[in-house]
Amino acid sequence: MLVHTSDRVERTLPALRGVVEEADAPDRVKTQALDAISRLARAEARIHGISEDQVHLHELGGADTLVDVVGAFWLLHSLDVERVYASPLPAPRGRKDGMPLPAPASLRVLEGSGAVMQAVDDDRELVTPTGAVILATVARFERPAMSLRGVGYGIGSRDTPGNALAVWIGDEVARETGVVLVETSLDDMAPNVIAALCEDLMAAGALDVSVTATLMKKGRPGHLVSVMSPPDLVAKLSDHLIRHSTTLGVRITRAERVIAGRRIIEVQTALGSAHVKVKELDEKPVDVAPEYEDCRRISRETGIDLREVMRVVSEAARRDLGLS
Repeated sequence: MLVHTSDRVERTLPALRGVVEEADAPDRVKTQALDAISRLARAEARIHGISEDQVHLHELGGADTLVDVVGAFWLLHSLDVERVYASPLPAPRGRKDGMPLPAPASLRVLEGSGAVMQAVDDDRELVTPTGAVILATVARFERPAMSLRGVGYGIGSRDTPGNALAVWIGDEVARETGVVLVETSLDDMAPNVIAALCEDLMAAGALDVSVTATLMKKGRPGHLVSVMSPPDLVAKLSDHLIRHSTTLGVRITRAERVIAGRRIIEVQTALGSAHVKVKELDEKPVDVAPEYEDCRRISRETGIDLREVMRVVSEAARRDLGLS
């Protein structure tokens, strides 16, 4: 359906979808473009209180804007970009055509996407619905550690400052992430109860829990309990540690860590199937570690020594990944 106005032709949502579906574009590009159109339709429908099929997408109504959306995804596809990250987006103050900035459609599109909005002293529309929907469809709003291969700049059509956009292309490397170390020392708690405490802390969201033998005041042997926590779980895990141990308080230290990529694969061996953890750097496998519980199960079922089972599983994984 085409809707004629005094200055242009606007396409409804079904018509826009049809244009994309019939385009001679890669499937991935079509999927992303259709996702973007649906996001804009949902945003406009909520703003105007109508159904999505009744929406006339002004931002995608013109062929130029449709090319912008499809072209952006096609460019990412052509450059073999696997992931897109975005910095905080500018949130200007003021109004445009009687509406507050940022544009309501832009905010609705970005709603729930994880976008970070940063206030700026400006009265221009710096994030259009088209730009917002491209980022909402493919971007994560964070900055990873990366090995930079190239950079490009776009300056737009305005002569005023603050109109530049930078795009970095690179390879992701081991990431630095912030964690919080929650620790306490115990000298009056049974080891089996400490073991249960560690299991409960892991179940509550701790990234890691370790217990180290230590010597406390007056020469008493004790245990140092160390909990690696995501920043948003510090209060919860600290409360759990104080409530369910004999400690009167905990020490909190903020730290940075560098972590390698990881994924789990399943390998087939003559002894049976088992899961293997794969360590990756620059998205390439560099080492493997068989999952203990799977190897222990195979060992029990076959009567083969656990060490031999782990060796067989490791060799199968390394062979499948081209590491041997």
